[in-house]
Amino acid sequence: MNKNLALTSLLGALTIVLGAFGAHALQELLTINELKSFETAVRYQMYHVIVLLIVNTYSKFTSKTKNTISYLFFTGILFFSGSIYAITFGVEAKSIWFVTPLGGLFFILGWLKMVFSYFKKE
Repeated sequence: MNKNLALTSLLGALTIVLGAFGAHALQELLTINELKSFETAVRYQMYHVIVLLIVNTYSKFTSKTKNTISYLFFTGILFFSGSIYAITFGVEAKSIWFVTPLGGLFFILGWLKMVFSYFKKE
């Protein structure tokens, strides 16, 4: 079993659930800016789920490369999108403000690892 693809698929399903929840249940509860932040978290999560599907089915990447990129993106999703979800659901933003940009950093590192991996001869 490919654990990366299984987790990616689970994250994809969760993205749809959260997107639907945001579109229907949160519209009356959140301000426009809060809803935009929530939608950004959902969008970034889905972008990275799609890329993870591609990365983990790309035959020219080694298992190590696939795992490294996957872990960077999984961490990025957890920190970036997860922190925005947490703030949306009541966690004080002041207590976790640093987590969101840290998640963005993991996304960037994942993309850079992918760039270098495409150029590397494996």
